[in-house]
Amino acid sequence: MLDLTYEAPKPKVIAGATGDWELVIGLEVHAQVATAAKLFSGASTLFGAEPNSNVAFVDAGMPGMLPVINEGCVAQAVRTGLGLKAQINLRSAFDRKNYFYPDLPQGYQISQLYHPIVGEGEVIVDMAPGIARRVRIERIHLEQDAGKSIHDMDPTMSFVDLNRTGVALMEIVSRPDIRGPEEAAAYVLKLRQIMRYLGTCDGNMQNGNLRADVNVSVCRPGDYERYQETQDFSHLGTRCEIKNMNSMRFIQLAIDHEARRQIAILEDGGAIVQETRLYDVEKGETRSMRSKEEAHDYRYFPDPDLLPLEIEQGWVDDIEASLPELPDAKKARFVSAFGLSEYDASVLTAEAENAAYFEEVARGNDGKLAANWVINELFGRLKKEGHDITESPVTPAQLGGIVQLITKGDISGKIAKDLFEIVYTEGGDPAEIVEARGMRQVTDTGAIEAAVDDVIAANPAQVEKAQANPKLAGWFVGQVMKATGGKANPAAVNALVMAKLGL
Repeated sequence: MLDLTYEAPKPKVIAGATGDWELVIGLEVHAQVATAAKLFSGASTLFGAEPNSNVAFVDAGMPGMLPVINEGCVAQAVRTGLGLKAQINLRSAFDRKNYFYPDLPQGYQISQLYHPIVGEGEVIVDMAPGIARRVRIERIHLEQDAGKSIHDMDPTMSFVDLNRTGVALMEIVSRPDIRGPEEAAAYVLKLRQIMRYLGTCDGNMQNGNLRADVNVSVCRPGDYERYQETQDFSHLGTRCEIKNMNSMRFIQLAIDHEARRQIAILEDGGAIVQETRLYDVEKGETRSMRSKEEAHDYRYFPDPDLLPLEIEQGWVDDIEASLPELPDAKKARFVSAFGLSEYDASVLTAEAENAAYFEEVARGNDGKLAANWVINELFGRLKKEGHDITESPVTPAQLGGIVQLITKGDISGKIAKDLFEIVYTEGGDPAEIVEARGMRQVTDTGAIEAAVDDVIAANPAQVEKAQANPKLAGWFVGQVMKATGGKANPAAVNALVMAKLGL
C-alpha cells in the first residue's frame, strides 16, 4: 500500500468584518445506477430517446400498477457500498416520500429513509501526493428519479418528459466532514472514479447521471471541534442546500459564493434561513428556490406495495468476490511493481481504461519508460486532439513495441518520436517500419567514430572552446547526430566526443 498521511480536514477560512469564518460542507450525491431497466419497471434507461418513449405504466403512475424491484439495481447498490467499505444492510425497506411535481406522476417518490440498503462507509480523498483525507459516508439508499420539465420550447407552456421517471438512483450521503470547495470537488471526483471502476454508474455529469446537492454552512473557528465532541449540529450553523450541481468547477464556485453570502448576512445581524437554492451559472451566484423541507414535511411512510427487502450474506459475499481492483489499490501496485511516482500512478489509474492500456504496454517492458510514453506522448497527443484512450489509433501492442525497440537500443529517443508519429498516423508494426525505412540506430562504433572525427576536424576553433569549457562539448554531439541523421547511439557519440576532446 502507499505510505499515506491522513490529515484532519483543513477548513477554508474566510475573513469577515467581525473575524474569521470556516466552511462546513456535506454532500448528497445522486448517482444513476448503471442498469438497462428502471428501479421498479422494465422500461429502458437509454439516454437520448424520444421524449416519453421509455415509460412503463408504473412509471406514469397509472392506477393499479404495482412496482416490482429490479434485482440488478439492488446488486449495483451493494457493489457500490462494498467499494466504499460500507456496511451492507441485509434488511432494508422502501418508503414513500410525498410531494408534487409535474414530472412525478405518482405524486410521491419511492425512496429509503428509515432503513437504507447501505450504512456507514468512507471515501479516501487524495489532496496531494502522499496526503489524503477521510470523508465519512453516512448512508447510501436507493430511490426513483423524477422526470424532466422543459420550459424553453414554448413561451406560454412547459413540457414534461417522463423518460427519467423511475430510473434508479443511489443517493450517497456524506457526513459534514468536508471543509472547503476544492475538497468537495475532489470528493465527488473520487466517488465518480470508484463507481466507474465498479461499473455501477457511468459518472456522466453532462447527461445528469451524476449530480450533487451541496449543503453549506459557516461557523466560527473552534465550533467544528465542539460539534465533533458533542455531535450537536447547532455548532455548525444553519445550512443551505444547493441543488443539482453537475460540474466540479461549478461546485467550487457555488460553495464559495454561498459561504460569502451567509457570512455577509450573519455579520449584518441577520439569520440564515434554511432553504434550497440554485446556482446561477451566468451570474455566478446562488438564488433561493424554496424553503428547505424537513422529513416530516414529506409525510414519509412505508410503501405498502413493497415488502421489506431482504438479501442473503452469501449473495453479498459473491458480489464482493467479483469486485475489481479499485483505484487506490491499483495505484499502490503501480508504485511498487513498476517503480512509478505516486503522481504518474495517479494519472494512469484515473480511469480504468487508462490503467488497463498502460499495463499492456508495460508487460515485458521497463515500467517507468512505458509510463513516460503513455503519459507524455500518447495521452498528450490524445488530449490535444480531444480524444480519450478508447479512441487511440495506437494499440498497446504497438506502443509496447516502440518501448521495446528503445530498450533494446534499436532506436534512439529521437527516432522513437518519429516512429510514434508514423504509427499514430499510418499504423503498422513498429519493428517492421524501422527495418523498411532504415530507421535502426547506428551502433557500429567505427562508423560513429568516423563521424566524430569528421566533425572535430572541421571545427578546430570550436574544439579550443570546448576544451576550455567542457559544457560546450554538447555542440559536437549535436553535430554528429545531425550528420548521422539522428541514427547514431547518443551515449556512444557522447563518450567518443569526450574522449576525442580529452575531456
